[in-house]
Amino acid sequence: MKAKAFNTNVFKRILKYTKPYRFRFNGVILFAVSLSVFAALRPYLLKQTVDGYLKTHDQHGLLLYIILMAVVLLLEVGSQFYFVYWANWLGQDIVKDIRVKLFRHMLSFRMKYYDNAPVGQLVTRTVSDIEQIAKIFSQGLFMIISDLLKMIVVLGFMFYMNWKLTWIVVVAMPILVYVTRIFQRKMQLAFEEVRTQVANMNTFVQERVTGMKIVQLFNRETIEAQKFSEINRKHNRAWIKTILYNSIFFPIADIISSLALGFVVLYGGIRILNGDAFTTYGDLFSYTMFISMLFNPLRQIADKFNEMQMGMISANRVFDILDTDDQIQDTGTLEAPLFEGNIEFRGVHFSYIDNEEVIKGIDLDIRAGQTVAVVGATGAGKSTIINLLNRFYEISKGTICIDGRNINDYSLSSIRKQIAVVLQDVFLFADTILNNITLNNPDISREAVIAAAKKIGIHEFIMSLPENYDYNVKERGVMLSSGQRQLIAFLRAYVSNPSILILDEATSSIDTYSEELIQRATQTITKGRTSIVIAHRLATIVNADKIVVMDKGLIVEQGSHIELLGRADGYYRNLYYSQFLVADNPKI
Repeated sequence: MKAKAFNTNVFKRILKYTKPYRFRFNGVILFAVSLSVFAALRPYLLKQTVDGYLKTHDQHGLLLYIILMAVVLLLEVGSQFYFVYWANWLGQDIVKDIRVKLFRHMLSFRMKYYDNAPVGQLVTRTVSDIEQIAKIFSQGLFMIISDLLKMIVVLGFMFYMNWKLTWIVVVAMPILVYVTRIFQRKMQLAFEEVRTQVANMNTFVQERVTGMKIVQLFNRETIEAQKFSEINRKHNRAWIKTILYNSIFFPIADIISSLALGFVVLYGGIRILNGDAFTTYGDLFSYTMFISMLFNPLRQIADKFNEMQMGMISANRVFDILDTDDQIQDTGTLEAPLFEGNIEFRGVHFSYIDNEEVIKGIDLDIRAGQTVAVVGATGAGKSTIINLLNRFYEISKGTICIDGRNINDYSLSSIRKQIAVVLQDVFLFADTILNNITLNNPDISREAVIAAAKKIGIHEFIMSLPENYDYNVKERGVMLSSGQRQLIAFLRAYVSNPSILILDEATSSIDTYSEELIQRATQTITKGRTSIVIAHRLATIVNADKIVVMDKGLIVEQGSHIELLGRADGYYRNLYYSQFLVADNPKI
């Protein structure tokens, strides 16, 4: 698809973010105007100095004009400083606002969005793409305005001083404008490709670094290096295009500028030698500066326009995410400070992919305070029930109620504050154990965490670590074993004091010692709470008040461990004797 040279709608949308900084925005424009005036005034003063005082050997007047030019120069430098500083300051504040808005928007997306969106691409949008937007103001919009103003003022001075010499310059300008226009269009397409390749590279690197253990375990280093080389080659090729276009454009622009200056000097020199009073030596002196001040901004506008285009492309990508309406509808107004814990599923259907149902019309009742185990083969829909209860995904049909009210009637925060989940794949942040447990919740004190750890029996384990509760577990908790990460996740769920506790395969990857700690903790934390346990381990199932057996998205059996074992040819009985009994008695 051919990219637009300038997307007006995107530009207008970006400008809306300047409203809180209107004073600074207007200040930058004011400094741009003053900068153009002071810049054009210096060559004019040079002409007056040469024609009025240098030629007549007037030392007093010469000194006066030199001082005047120095004052104008200082004013120009001051205007340049505040112009550049305020423009960059404004750009960074706008970027700050957009980044916060984008991240908050992403926090509200349902899980389905993240199932399909590459993480590296989202990182690119949130970091580098947004940073590129700042250049619209720091190196794009205001620089272009400043250059255009400077050109207008310079042309005004030139026509006022000598319109004949000025027309020579004006005739050359359309040629440079035409070349610049072609250059802009080529660079627009090139930069579009650059941003695409940057996003692809970020996605690839992020995924491989995260999954480096898999890469090395399966001896994929050479293959992944080759893939990266190909991606890097495409990225390199995209940048080479921009270098090529720059290498062609800027020499052509210099040639046009030099030819214009040459014709001015030639024509003006001939007129002076012929005694034409309309052209003076002061004109030639000042025009050498004026032409540079006129053509350089025109050439630089193309460069600044490139920066602006890259910013616009990045902004368009960011706005695509901001315009994505993939949030869970948080229309509930009911706040439940404490759930009793009665849960009902009525005719619930759900599919991750259209027309491929994962949950096929289940009915389930869980009474307050019950511990309910959900078992079944992989893909039976066990974890999906948990996702639906937390409203990570929206059901296709049916209703889910907590304490007799549809979960859609509750606010999302109200539901999730009262439900704690311990997942099989525990995610820990690169932070201290204490912060990973509290998740920086100011309502949970260090003392409360220590007391909870002692109560469920993992305080000694934490104290055995270097710096104990202040031990930094690094990214994704790599400094801890899988069993230790599970224990931390278990304590994290416990200190949140939930009304409903969910253990989703929470003991599947835990060693014997850690499992003993988990069993002790489970007895403590589930007491008086509604608990849902999804597990393969026998010990976490036989003591449940009710066991729900799922197969291919349906509930095929319900009952206690003893009741289900008593059903001849029952699904659970077969599962128990083929898997759980063997796990409990390895010699069988």
